[in-house]
Amino acid sequence: MRGAALVSKRLQKGQKLPTLSDVARRAEVSTATVSRYLKSDDSIKPALRERVSRAITELDYVPHGAARALASRRSHTIGAIIPALDNHIFAVAAQSMQHHLDPAGYTLLLTNTDYDPERELNQLRSMIQRGLDGVLLIGQQHTASVYELLAQQRIPYLNAWVFDPRSNHPTLGFDNAEGARRVTRYLLDLGHRHIAMIAGQQHGNDRAAQRVQGVREALAERDLSLPAKLFREVPYTIAAARSAYFDLHQTAPEVTAVICGNDILAMGVLFECQRLGVEVPRDLSITGYDDIDIVGDMTPALTTVHVPARTMGRRAAESLLQQVNGEPIAQPIRLDADLVVRDSCAPPRQTA
Repeated sequence: MRGAALVSKRLQKGQKLPTLSDVARRAEVSTATVSRYLKSDDSIKPALRERVSRAITELDYVPHGAARALASRRSHTIGAIIPALDNHIFAVAAQSMQHHLDPAGYTLLLTNTDYDPERELNQLRSMIQRGLDGVLLIGQQHTASVYELLAQQRIPYLNAWVFDPRSNHPTLGFDNAEGARRVTRYLLDLGHRHIAMIAGQQHGNDRAAQRVQGVREALAERDLSLPAKLFREVPYTIAAARSAYFDLHQTAPEVTAVICGNDILAMGVLFECQRLGVEVPRDLSITGYDDIDIVGDMTPALTTVHVPARTMGRRAAESLLQQVNGEPIAQPIRLDADLVVRDSCAPPRQTA
């Protein structure tokens, strides 16, 4: 038995927990050698390493994480505060991040904000109280209190999912507006002129706002606009997207293409089209944003913008570890968000 369960059981029985000194005596080495072993010091000779390992196993010794953190001034914990745990694209990035933190002996502490700035600040405070060496934030739209707290505590951080060379903060990501411009231009080149958008809620979400901005800019290049009649702003749920498209279908039947703020919204529109008997892409073209795993296997497969979530998780882990170790990092870090053309788009029916 290991870890917290072992410690709890021994405490319930009134047993004294083994200490680092106990391990040193059992292994017949110094406490410094045991400490170096726990820090994965490669300079320890194999014979000594085997003796310490055997002593730890025989005594069921569990290193006290808080004490080690105090001694080294490191918690070996990296935090990630994301907007939504149920968003697949964030889950992919977090998994990649943990995979690349593991070899360095770091644990990922994950929490979500539900796009609430005050909740984000409270969660950051809680993480810092538990011990935090660095933290990943999503976007740049954070309260001044968040940045002040990070500066006060001298905690390295990284704003992901955004690329902004003008920012005073370290950023890692892609140009959300450019991705939206690419997908809009693609639809325009197919011949679409009656284009609607179902976007995610923009409050507290600079990525959603940038994607709306990109669509408007690409339309303006062709002397078109996105009037209120053709714009819906909804939560990132399938049900909300279905309801939004149902309303568009009733009030703006001239629409031949719908740009969605992410793939979940696009899936909702596709499902509602199936219910209404609207054939995709013959009657309506649909685009998404993110390129989550499932959308390439749908019928029709979704045209979308690929967000490099796995690469972002890896680069975030590397950058934060560099900052924790006092190493300089190149800033900002730009990744590509490419258009992925599949089967959900076609020229509008009247000009096909």
